[in-house]
Amino acid sequence: MKKYLFPVFTVVLLMLSAAAARAQGPGLGGPQPGATTAPIDGGASLLLAAGAAYGLRKLRARQVR
Repeated sequence: MKKYLFPVFTVVLLMLSAAAARAQGPGLGGPQPGATTAPIDGGASLLLAAGAAYGLRKLRARQVR
């Protein structure tokens, strides 16, 4: 009995949470009037700089050996 309790509880919980997972209904699509775009550039440039610094560090560590 105990070995079936957890899977049954998990399935029931997932079934109940499926309705709450739909946060909003389908819209008309596209941007709404007056909406602004997301500022992607700040995070992307920081990730690019961090990746370049990490790559340079790995290259220098390889040359030291």
